[in-house]
Amino acid sequence: MVSKSNKGQIKTKLAKSKSKIKSSKRVLNSVKKNPSAKKKVAAKKATIAAMKNSAKKAKKITKVEEEIMLQPPRGMRDLLPGDQPYWAQLRKVVAKLGHEYGFQRIDPPAVEYSNLYTRSIGEGTDIIDKEMYTFTTKGGDKVALRPEFTAGICRAYIQHGMNVMPKPIKLFSIGPVYRYDRPQQGRYREHWQANFDIFGEQDAVLDAQMIQLAHRLVTGIGIKSLQFQINSIGCPKCRQDYQNLLVAYLESKKQKLCLVCKKRLETNPLRILDCKEEKCSQVAANAPQSIDHLCDECHVHFKHLLEYLDELDLPYVINPRLVRGLSYYSKTVFEIWTGDNEEKKHSLGGGGRYDYLVESLGGEHTPAIGFGLGLDRLVMEMKRVKAKTYIEPKPKVFLAQLGELAKKKSLRLFAELQKNGILVAESFGRGSLKSQLRVADRLGAEITLIVGQKEALDETVIIKDMVSGTQENVSNAKMIAAVKKILKGNILVLNNNIL
Repeated sequence: MVSKSNKGQIKTKLAKSKSKIKSSKRVLNSVKKNPSAKKKVAAKKATIAAMKNSAKKAKKITKVEEEIMLQPPRGMRDLLPGDQPYWAQLRKVVAKLGHEYGFQRIDPPAVEYSNLYTRSIGEGTDIIDKEMYTFTTKGGDKVALRPEFTAGICRAYIQHGMNVMPKPIKLFSIGPVYRYDRPQQGRYREHWQANFDIFGEQDAVLDAQMIQLAHRLVTGIGIKSLQFQINSIGCPKCRQDYQNLLVAYLESKKQKLCLVCKKRLETNPLRILDCKEEKCSQVAANAPQSIDHLCDECHVHFKHLLEYLDELDLPYVINPRLVRGLSYYSKTVFEIWTGDNEEKKHSLGGGGRYDYLVESLGGEHTPAIGFGLGLDRLVMEMKRVKAKTYIEPKPKVFLAQLGELAKKKSLRLFAELQKNGILVAESFGRGSLKSQLRVADRLGAEITLIVGQKEALDETVIIKDMVSGTQENVSNAKMIAAVKKILKGNILVLNNNIL
């Protein structure tokens, strides 16, 4: 590898070479005017060519030896094997409850045209103004890494004609999202979300069902202390009057607002209500409340939602300052908070109604509701409360082999066992039978299948009962039946339901 001092020497030589090339070119031009100096011209040309070649090599060396950063960019991270039991448990619960509530999986792409998010999320939001990863492709398309799921799912709903499907249409997704925000505890620039959406119904009972689903999911992974923050921000019919009233109030307190909220006053005044700055919180505490200015339809909808939540006995409080950070919400908005009274509370996710988003993107009017959960923060909370993790099933069968021919035959036997649903362990890289049996013992295998040179030639296998110590020799054709007989049907199989 080229050291920093060597790099400096290479760059110095490169600069000198360029200077000499320019000088040689000047000499060459003057020599060309003299017909008797052809030999000198040829010599100078050869010198210039050699210098150019040397300069190219120097450039190549400095380019190749650029230092490699052995870490991901800020805000990105590896999900290491030690954390996977938490993630596996979380994915398992998401898939199970999604199935129980009738949701079908959809996987929108991680890259969409950037104007999809600009139009749906709205100008003046933090996501659009500061947090989106946008870039232009080689073909000139302006695209963005998805900062959230809902816009892409609505685009897919319109593109694939899902409006003709029986209502309600229930979809869920799981995957990474990207926001160029300052990394926080449990929140990374690449973080994972589980997203649930229902299209085609506007009844408040679906709002309650989504909150119930979120509650079951969070408590199902062992987080018992949580609370729902609920609010209604109205619809376009009543929100404009409320917003005018709010702006008039905030204008009178403008000098007390932070610099960010002074800008929000022009672009997205509702966001001032959930600003975390102390002086803005004091202003927001006395601001007009949206629930006091709802139209009849929104008022009835919110009243029914609260009645359903009371019937379900779910823990909630009405938070008149809750507005959520996306412009497409209407009527119901909610967040899931966790933490005991003595602990710092964290938001685990949230959602709400977006009855006008599909229509704004070019589809027909489609009432909808959805929510998303931050999986990174859920895992962090699972660790804090010492929640149960997913335990990988341990194989009860171990396959040992001795010799090259036996190794080849064992590959086929291994595949046969897996094809029959039997979870089997092996140690093909180990040479001695003794070392392989130690591995089988450490794994707690009940049966060890042994294939040596003789067994490989005879198409047989030795079945050793690790509990009783007895063993028998059976043909390969009868191996599966013999294993099942010893285990008496108590066979662990691989769980392929991975999200």
